[in-house]
Amino acid sequence: MTVFNTGFPSIRQIQNFIKNKTPVEIGLITNQSEKGIILWQDQNCFCLQNNNKEKILIWTQSLAYVKSK
Repeated sequence: MTVFNTGFPSIRQIQNFIKNKTPVEIGLITNQSEKGIILWQDQNCFCLQNNNKEKILIWTQSLAYVKSK
């Protein structure tokens, strides 16, 4: 089982996005992107809520980038 290490800067940055409800753009390795706010993260996934209030589960393995908007 993978340990969720909050000591990593990348984990802390995502936690700040969640805490501050920062709008983000998430780029995927498929060259698609999604925009919204990250509701939560765990060691495997992010939950992104888009502008239509749809909740999208995104596996961390599919991430190319996450940037604030």
